[in-house]
Amino acid sequence: MTEEMQPHILTRGQKFYMGLKAVMDFVIALIMIIVLSPLFLLTAIAIKIDSKGPVFFLQKRVGKGGKEFTCVKFRSMTQEARHDVAGYNYSGVEAYITRVGKVIRKLSIDELPQLFCLLNFKMSLIGYRPSQFNETDLNTAREEYKVHQLRPGISGWAQVNGRDVLAAQPKKKARYDAYYLQHFSFWLDIKIFFMTIVKVFKSEDVVEGATAERLRRKEK
Repeated sequence: MTEEMQPHILTRGQKFYMGLKAVMDFVIALIMIIVLSPLFLLTAIAIKIDSKGPVFFLQKRVGKGGKEFTCVKFRSMTQEARHDVAGYNYSGVEAYITRVGKVIRKLSIDELPQLFCLLNFKMSLIGYRPSQFNETDLNTAREEYKVHQLRPGISGWAQVNGRDVLAAQPKKKARYDAYYLQHFSFWLDIKIFFMTIVKVFKSEDVVEGATAERLRRKEK
């Protein structure tokens, strides 16, 4: 990604695709939830056996228009872990990740319950990863690039070009989000979808705790 990123306003064609995409997201999410229901059940049982606490983890995130919505994931950390700190900015986070949590985070299974957020049109299958409100650098950069015109996604251009590595470098991550906004299209979403499958299969760019902290300091 070498081109200079500038704020971008969606074209008429992109706005049409965004509406069409919402319908496609709903249908795809419904099908995936049904197909993956055995995996949902097995994951829920594993979480309950492994540690005390609820199966799901609910957290307020920044969505379309900069508005707050509730993001749902499978719980991968103990109840004692802080809920108001992004993983890349959480020193010692490894100590709070459960045994099952390590597996589902590596394979991105913890993200699957976000399919329910597609059913209420708060998220999309492909977009930009929804941030917490206290991720100031990332949110400010996204606002400058007008990224919040779109719905956040389960995966995105930044995810397939760095995932946790970019999460620890918010300004650089925002530039990837800006690229996605400028080139927002069906074909880019298809490309990201298949790249996501490859990335998950290879478990690439998974970074936690101390390593993420070093990357964050490097960007500054």
